[in-house]
Amino acid sequence: MQLNLNFVFMKNRRAIILLFLANIISGLAQGISMIAIPWYFVEVIDRSSTFTNSYLLITFLTLFWGLYAGTLIDRYSRKKLFIYVNLVCGTIIGLVALYGFLNKFLPDFLVILVFATTIFNYNIHYPNLYAFGQQITERKYYGKLNSIIEIQGQVTSVLAGAFAAILLTGIQNNNIEIGGINFSIPFSIEAWTIYEIFLLDAITYLFVIIIFTLIRYQSVVIDKINKENILERFKQGYSFLEKNRKIFIFGIFSYVLFAFTLVMIHILLPSYVHDFLNMGGHVYASSEIYYSFGAIFSGFLIINIFKRVSSFVSIAILFFLVSITFFLMSFYKILWLFFIGSFILGITNAGVRIIRTTFLFNNIPNNIIGRVNSVFNCFNIMMRICLIAIFSISFFNYESNIRFTYLIGGLIILLAIVPLMNLYQSNKNN
Repeated sequence: MQLNLNFVFMKNRRAIILLFLANIISGLAQGISMIAIPWYFVEVIDRSSTFTNSYLLITFLTLFWGLYAGTLIDRYSRKKLFIYVNLVCGTIIGLVALYGFLNKFLPDFLVILVFATTIFNYNIHYPNLYAFGQQITERKYYGKLNSIIEIQGQVTSVLAGAFAAILLTGIQNNNIEIGGINFSIPFSIEAWTIYEIFLLDAITYLFVIIIFTLIRYQSVVIDKINKENILERFKQGYSFLEKNRKIFIFGIFSYVLFAFTLVMIHILLPSYVHDFLNMGGHVYASSEIYYSFGAIFSGFLIINIFKRVSSFVSIAILFFLVSITFFLMSFYKILWLFFIGSFILGITNAGVRIIRTTFLFNNIPNNIIGRVNSVFNCFNIMMRICLIAIFSISFFNYESNIRFTYLIGGLIILLAIVPLMNLYQSNKNN
């Protein structure tokens, strides 16, 4: 199960290590916030519909931000982008936390503002992270780089899930339950307020900025920097995909699981735990831990497991596995099944992302990848908007009907296998 880390000892090894370190620090506090906010609206203030409607609007706005973010990634220094984006996000979240401390509460719109800020940050952070990694890494190491990014990101998520379980519920009577396991702790901790969590989040942005200022690197990929306007650059990304329809179709349908996973984590999961499983915040936060363990497992093994299998077939297999998992979760109210399902989702979603990203790295030039990802991001956002609109129907908020959203998700992912296998057959016949 050892992952070959020889690529770390290349010319830009220090830059890559610092890049990972910054990603770990920012991911920890952001992960806690993004777990805490949906649960805050479902359990603490009992206004889940407010959060769902806000998430629908935020997702719609990211359609336009995603277009702009992709062109920024191709046009400007990716290191400087990290610094400026973290400065803006850290300032916004820090001011919200300060307001909370001064007034001892936060209005709903400020909590939503932090969520929106983090979502907008994700929409430029991860494409920029992968593009920067591609820029400073030799082609033969792309698969290993993507696996390492996945592993370190998910190790961070394990910690975020554990800390979120503690901060959301506190530690009373020297006892805390994480991942379905009781731990005895020789002290007690009061549950944190939402603005205390935001302060921790804001502080990490400062550390990340400092780390990025220390990064020095030499580009492995040298490409011409284009300076056309946003619309023209988006057209270039779309034009590239029109000429490469295999990449276009693969990119769209391989995104289906990721789209559903985002909606599930932010909208469905808190209600599923609260309304169907009838469990508390520790179970909700613990699902992130099991998900992350699955993703770590995937990061170590997925490239080796599918190294002799077509990318199309590999993703189809993972789609089938997670579809069956969602079907079972929609019918059976069993805690261990929920945790196993979270683990399998971690394996499949991370595995698909690694395979998908490596395929795109190998087939899309670095100087246009930001624009191409903008096109894919548009389709991904439209998928999420449709899913959120469907799942916001009042039927799913009645008693335990939230479980049927998993059935719908499983069916959608199962249908996505068809175009992927068509691509495989077409590629095999050529």
